[in-house]
Amino acid sequence: MAQDDAEKKSPLDATFTFPSCPLLPEVTHPHGHMVTRVHAPEKGERFYFAALCYAQSLWREGKPAQAILQLNKAFMADLRGDEAVLSEQSSPYAVLCWFLENRPADRFLGNPVRHFQHLATRVSGERKEIRAWRAWACFHLSRAILPADEFPPDEEQVAKEGLVFPTWQETLDAISRLGWPSEPAQLKKLA
Repeated sequence: MAQDDAEKKSPLDATFTFPSCPLLPEVTHPHGHMVTRVHAPEKGERFYFAALCYAQSLWREGKPAQAILQLNKAFMADLRGDEAVLSEQSSPYAVLCWFLENRPADRFLGNPVRHFQHLATRVSGERKEIRAWRAWACFHLSRAILPADEFPPDEEQVAKEGLVFPTWQETLDAISRLGWPSEPAQLKKLA
């Protein structure tokens, strides 16, 4: 019986550890960093879609912390908000929530709360203002989902820099002003 079961397994079973995230595009093979790098100069729809596919691949490979980093990358895309890819694959806030709610106990997740706090306060480069606000949104979502005792914010940074976290409403207001038209409604559904 065990031999029959082994023969029925697809080659993907040896590579992919976790089932697919239902909110991301399906992938049939592992992806590498080049999947986004080839589209990096334009940072358009193909870049956005590739980052989401790479996130799915990393999730399925059992690398949740790295999968979350690809969601950050998707938010780097230079999109107006009316592109077809956004109607098929909306902003990855819900994906982040799904990852956190389905986090495996035996895999490295890092500390998303601290990660997004640092990202929001240190983001640089193109469109840094909206990217910082998106990181604050992810910070708030992470804090709402994850146990505070296991995933605390960086209190040392708070003390040293006098950092005051923006409120959820301030975050929504900024994203409404700067982000894609669909983002505020998507965030409100998750709060």
